[in-house]
Amino acid sequence: MIVFPAIDLRNGACVRLRQGDPSAETVFSQEPSAMARHWVDEGAEWLHVVNLDGALGQVVGEAAEVPVNVQAFSDIRRAVDVPVQFGGGIRSLDDVRYILDLGATRVILGTVAVREPDVVKDAVLEFGADRVVAGLDARGGMVATHGWQEQTDLAAVEVARRMQDLGVELIVYTDIARDAMLTGVNLQETADLARESGLSVIASGGIGSLADVQALVNLTEPGIIGFISGQALYTGALKLPEAIAACKAGS
Repeated sequence: MIVFPAIDLRNGACVRLRQGDPSAETVFSQEPSAMARHWVDEGAEWLHVVNLDGALGQVVGEAAEVPVNVQAFSDIRRAVDVPVQFGGGIRSLDDVRYILDLGATRVILGTVAVREPDVVKDAVLEFGADRVVAGLDARGGMVATHGWQEQTDLAAVEVARRMQDLGVELIVYTDIARDAMLTGVNLQETADLARESGLSVIASGGIGSLADVQALVNLTEPGIIGFISGQALYTGALKLPEAIAACKAGS
């Protein structure tokens, strides 16, 4: 199981939001690339980078002026040599190509996966399932889009099955209600999603302690391959080396 330290970018800074609420922001660093180096020095084998402004509607792709979060991502890629997955505001095949060209190991397609699934299909065909991930964010098992600001009536497991039909092999599943709340992963829902969709799953939302990590590691569902941690790492509630050790011990 892999630990993915989260680096959430807003206005060029590394921040955390509570349950995706833009008004509930805590800034942890004005230098995301330095934060990336810190997590790698702590043992991170992957990083999870999110463009929050992009998720909320900012243009991601090439423009006259490079968006500040895209520049921050580019700085991160130059600063570290571990794989990095990137999501937030990727709305087209051109966006996918642009972010991959900047050095992303794989891209996460969230809103567009729900609203324009043909983009996912085309991206998988052009770049491969190892470079294209679906991001499903849900409240009570129902998918939300546009930076979690718009609620749909689509069940996450149903969307996951659609993603599998499009060639997707991996999803990032976020329980919005638990994001940054340090209350533990929704183990049952995450395991059910992995089992019922047949996809590999990276869990997100709720990790608050080493005990939470251990509970996830102890699940018998083989489809869960890792988890994303943000708030717990940034507040010190979870130590990255200890989390990595627990994952390796359980593998």
